Amino acid sequence: MTQAHNMTDYEKTYREFQYDVPEFFNFAGDVIDQWAEKPDKLAMLWVDDAGAEIKKTFSDLSRASRRLANVLVQNGVKQNDVVLLVLPRNIEWWEAVTACIRMGALVAPGATQLTSKDLEYRANRAEAACIITHHEIAAKFDEVADRCPTVRTKIVIAEPRKNWIYYTEAVEKASDRFDTVKTRSDDNCLVYFTSGTVGFPKMALHTHSSYPIGHQTTGKFWLDLKPDDLHWNISDTGWAKAAWSSYFGPWSCGAALFVHHTDRFDPIRTLELLSRYPVTVMCGAPTIYRMLVLQDLSGFKFPELRHCVGAGEPLNPEIIEVWKKATGCTIRDGYGQTETVLLCGSFPCIEPRFGSMGKPSPGVDLQVVDDAGKVLPSNTEGDIAVRVRPEPPVGLFKEYWKEPDRTASTFRGDWYLTGDRAYVDDDGYFWFVGRSDDVILTSGYRIGPFEVESALIEHPAVAESAVVSSPDKTRGEVVKAFVIVAPGFAPGEDLVKELQDHVKKVTAPYKYPRKIEFVDALPKTVSGKIRRVELRKAEWGE
Repeated sequence: MTQAHNMTDYEKTYREFQYDVPEFFNFAGDVIDQWAEKPDKLAMLWVDDAGAEIKKTFSDLSRASRRLANVLVQNGVKQNDVVLLVLPRNIEWWEAVTACIRMGALVAPGATQLTSKDLEYRANRAEAACIITHHEIAAKFDEVADRCPTVRTKIVIAEPRKNWIYYTEAVEKASDRFDTVKTRSDDNCLVYFTSGTVGFPKMALHTHSSYPIGHQTTGKFWLDLKPDDLHWNISDTGWAKAAWSSYFGPWSCGAALFVHHTDRFDPIRTLELLSRYPVTVMCGAPTIYRMLVLQDLSGFKFPELRHCVGAGEPLNPEIIEVWKKATGCTIRDGYGQTETVLLCGSFPCIEPRFGSMGKPSPGVDLQVVDDAGKVLPSNTEGDIAVRVRPEPPVGLFKEYWKEPDRTASTFRGDWYLTGDRAYVDDDGYFWFVGRSDDVILTSGYRIGPFEVESALIEHPAVAESAVVSSPDKTRGEVVKAFVIVAPGFAPGEDLVKELQDHVKKVTAPYKYPRKIEFVDALPKTVSGKIRRVELRKAEWGE
């Protein structure tokens, strides 16, 4: 399906683009309610594994969020209070985000894998006033509730629970009249707990303009969405990608969301849904595409699919090739963080370079800098940085909440440092090298793990891999690969030798993994990124 892209001339758009940030802005009132004026405008097509199918219009969402805002206010939740929202892909998640924004409360989404201890840490760190969740998490929270003195309001969905407000009943009884709070663009809106490589998760604080307005470029230019699109972001609600691609990005463009509510990722089921429903745009972590291309794609047709993107970590060129053959879509990479909106992307109008992160987003001055904050020449590795002076760009977080020192440590001169390393080629494309702390130094060489992982995944025997440094008496450290073997292959010494030779051929010989360990699974974050830090620590006995 071909149609004109939202951006047709990258250089011109980048040069001329400016955000319009009014003094007052509220996504619920200014965006959701605007789309709701067309009573039949579809906001969401929701399906689950039992075969249920529910359609929600913007008008439905607008009403439900007003009712919930009334429930929250009646139960003592005030403007600027923090609401912990821990739900899988239930429709209530979208209603709750909208209700919190509408009433000026801060929403703090969390992943459903959180333990009691995690919930206690988050509730106390953010001084949360309220938690909205389902029975399994509610049971976990009850174990620590007496140690979370600020949480006065507990709301549970799906089934009633003792000492909890039952969502369905409370919302049905509530009025759908609610005056949306007049929030300033720089008022606090969202708080995301984001795990670093060390210490407890930090709280990335966003305002009513940073994500809600900043993701206009994500939705319009990278996802390339229009009001008649049906967009599927295969992401958990607990991480920032859901705010990017399951909320602000698509809805600022008036596109409808396709939501598959399930408790596990099933590649075959995903392909079936993708061919059965008229999904036009899809977004997924590289892990998801890696699993999809292991299936026999020839049995599926995707007549409506026109655009695919990947984010979370770089995409291996091999995967992009296989997917393009099957669907006709080139998976476009995108790069950003919990702290930011899209910083860099392979936009539909630019020539894709497989393995590259693409070019800087309109509205962002993105550069690769040295230790002194000086912009480096092309093809020189350095730190990925966003210019914040004289003015920080729309879309950048306000601070790590309640941690001024930690906030200060991410800035160098005129720059915000992302903590990632890259280089820019002669044509302005960015190429990811690795997290600053993932880079492997061996025999005087610097090796980014991604390059070795990409080489490995090109071999048919490799389903997935993670590469880290491993201690070595002679070289200080060497490259070690953890490999999940693809169906039909057997791990063993022969395969080790074959993979090592393969990597030597595909990349520079010094980059090959001197150690290979076959594993059944890799440690991952809730967002599907490989947690190399865990593997590295185990290697070094930390």
